[in-house]
Amino acid sequence: MRRYGKNPDEDDIRVRPNRKGNRPRTHIRPKHEDASDGMVLTVDRGRLTVLVDDRIVLAMKARELGRKAAVVGDRVSLVGDLSGKKDTLARIVRISPRTSVLRRTADDDDPYERVVVANADQLAIVTALADPEPRTRLIDRCIVAAYDGGLTPLLVLTKSDLASADKLLETYSTLDMPYVVTSREEFTDDAELSRVHEVLDGKVTAFVGHSGVGKTTLVNALVPEEQRRSTGHVNAVTGRGRHTTVSALALPLAGSTGGWVVDTPGVRSFGLHHVDPSRVILAFPDLVPGTEGCPRACSHDETDCALDAWVEEGHADPARLYSLRRLLETRERREDD
Repeated sequence: MRRYGKNPDEDDIRVRPNRKGNRPRTHIRPKHEDASDGMVLTVDRGRLTVLVDDRIVLAMKARELGRKAAVVGDRVSLVGDLSGKKDTLARIVRISPRTSVLRRTADDDDPYERVVVANADQLAIVTALADPEPRTRLIDRCIVAAYDGGLTPLLVLTKSDLASADKLLETYSTLDMPYVVTSREEFTDDAELSRVHEVLDGKVTAFVGHSGVGKTTLVNALVPEEQRRSTGHVNAVTGRGRHTTVSALALPLAGSTGGWVVDTPGVRSFGLHHVDPSRVILAFPDLVPGTEGCPRACSHDETDCALDAWVEEGHADPARLYSLRRLLETRERREDD
């Protein structure tokens, strides 16, 4: 051990090099007032593709954001190299508050929720009328997730040349939900495709559906210049399709001002562990006043739920209450029940 005399000078003091962990820290975060705004188009292994003005910029999340993650559809602020040139990388320093969030869990027993898309206006639930057969449990779950996250559900029924849409539309008639019916040929017919385009124009629409229903084929028809997605085939024996979309991707809707199509990976299940019943009922404004007499934390499917008396008194259509409870029950039923 080195010992110093009674009057050591600066030459006697050993200065340890500044190592990681002992450098001065500050709680003052930079304001980044010069940051530019952008929209996240896709996320791939920590790298985010962001639209900034008319340029595509590759970015990463700034350390100061901590664990807060940006997802497709997020409005963000960026600094750094925003030229969009090859081998450049910007930093996302802010994520704006979200107007809506589409969440799902891997299963009903999984508490870890995954944010699929942010700031979407509506959720297009793509379902084939045949080959494969409609899965109403999955449709119900997607509708609940849409209501819970602040999105308007939209039914997109494909392959009407193989089966009629009447029965399925009757099932959801009391929800007053917009819908559009297409056939296989309509994906290449400009006149017929315009009906789908009309309900998407000017909105950010997330597309969801299980494999083989024609979701990616429809997206490719709506955004013909973006053909990075390959179209899967449907096995003639099992009726199961091959997953062709591996990550969510936002694409500008052709011929639209402000319209976006968000293609999401095909889903086998749609867990609802995160859903709060009190948010779902907000999609039924005619029933909301009847909940004033409900017990605290009412699931709206209990013996002392005030909605039963409210409906019996003629304040609302009984079919609406049935639809609400059927959707809420999907949180307790597995899709393959």
